[in-house]
Amino acid sequence: MDNRLIMEDYLLVLKSTVEVFVHGTLESSNPNIRKSLKNGLDIIMDAQDNTYNLMSKYGWYQVKNINSNVILDTLNKLQNVN
Repeated sequence: MDNRLIMEDYLLVLKSTVEVFVHGTLESSNPNIRKSLKNGLDIIMDAQDNTYNLMSKYGWYQVKNINSNVILDTLNKLQNVN
């Protein structure tokens, strides 16, 4: 297993974990638990950002710019869905 694959897997785990922490934070009725979950969410999001930045630095995560016409076409299609 190479470093790129490890980083991709780690990034996917972080993204999935963020979802769990978001739902836990939103659904928590106990202020202390909510605060702990929010703190954990912040830590995980920082780790995700750091991982993304490292992958981007090595060219392992490339973001492509999308033409604004493609965005507008997609929005129009979504608005026309019944």
